[in-house]
Amino acid sequence: MLAAEQQLTPSGIASIVRQSEQTVRTWLKRYQSEGLEGLADAPRAGAPRKITDACREQVVEAVRQRPRSLEQPFSTWTLQRLVEYMAQQTDIRVSPDTVWLILLDAEIVMSRPQHKVSSPDPDYLVKKRRLSRSEIT
Repeated sequence: MLAAEQQLTPSGIASIVRQSEQTVRTWLKRYQSEGLEGLADAPRAGAPRKITDACREQVVEAVRQRPRSLEQPFSTWTLQRLVEYMAQQTDIRVSPDTVWLILLDAEIVMSRPQHKVSSPDPDYLVKKRRLSRSEIT
């Protein structure tokens, strides 16, 4: 489209789409010979997926719930805990990287839990500030 509508050369298009000029030429040839259908990815060889779409949805549903509500003995999810939970639920064992990619697909980012230190002492915050100032000097 850029080549036809804006009269751009393959090198100009390559700089815009951040691909090599050869890659742009290949796509242009496919577009010219096959039209829009030629731009679709061709099927690739490889092992079939281990995990079904339903199982992927189950991972996403699980991570959106508190582990204790699913009768788990912990209060926060980690990738490894999700792997173990899904293996129990589906009898399919995948790597933590696979779980991470499933979550990434669902736009879910897992972060390390943030631990808060608190105290029932009513003067806790005053003492904490005083302590942090004395560490600076």
